[in-house]
Amino acid sequence: MLKVVEVKQRGSGGTAHYIAGDFKLSAGDYVIVESDRGLDYGEVSSCEEISLDRAVSQKGQKRVVRVANGADMDRIERNRKTAKEAIKTCDKKIAERNLSMKLINAELSFDCSKMIFYFSAEERVDFRELVKDLAKIFKARIELKQVGVRDEAKMFGGFGQCGRELCFARFLRDFEPVTIKMAKDQNLPLNPAKISGVCGRLMCCLSYEHKCYKESAKGLPKLSQRVKTADGSGKVIDVNYLKRVAVIELEDGRHIKIDYNREQR
Repeated sequence: MLKVVEVKQRGSGGTAHYIAGDFKLSAGDYVIVESDRGLDYGEVSSCEEISLDRAVSQKGQKRVVRVANGADMDRIERNRKTAKEAIKTCDKKIAERNLSMKLINAELSFDCSKMIFYFSAEERVDFRELVKDLAKIFKARIELKQVGVRDEAKMFGGFGQCGRELCFARFLRDFEPVTIKMAKDQNLPLNPAKISGVCGRLMCCLSYEHKCYKESAKGLPKLSQRVKTADGSGKVIDVNYLKRVAVIELEDGRHIKIDYNREQR
């Protein structure tokens, strides 16, 4: 068996898998890892063991160099402070060149060979001259990455309407598409303030619950649908998908509840 760990690179970087070798690692450990051009650091998010058959496909995969020691952690902290100062310098250069972009964050690789700036913009931005300016100042390879509003919220973190830490800051690796149809299928009020997250996009949890609602909705009438009951015909004015109960407004104005759990027995 071959030990492999998933590592979240730097603070805002993506996740990647590395061969752990003989290191005993667990989630939360900081490690120094191989990168394309030198060394970088990251935090272990998960560990697994893979078979030798799968290990063949891992040939050429980068490795964990060592578990971060005290000196490494001091260097990581210094790099974080340097990156914060770099944000101010970059913001100034953006203003000087009158570029329509919003700088979000900056990171410095462990060996200081690369500095990454994250930004958002509504339109395409020609930042080639900005890269040259920053390379002269910081004497490092400069990389600018455009990110979306969800990535921005992921970097800064925060809490959702549920009171818990944002999903994409806590555990989500990839952003799954969320559609307004999911909110409609769950009979939610289509009020942007109630179904949107802090990023301004539809809440990720709508997609988690969608399958359950679709299953629960099977055999239930739709809102405004005309139905026949033992008390007469009427119009569906409310549906509780989880309890499988519908409220019907009869032609004489009376409201009745129909439990479809009983109806289907």
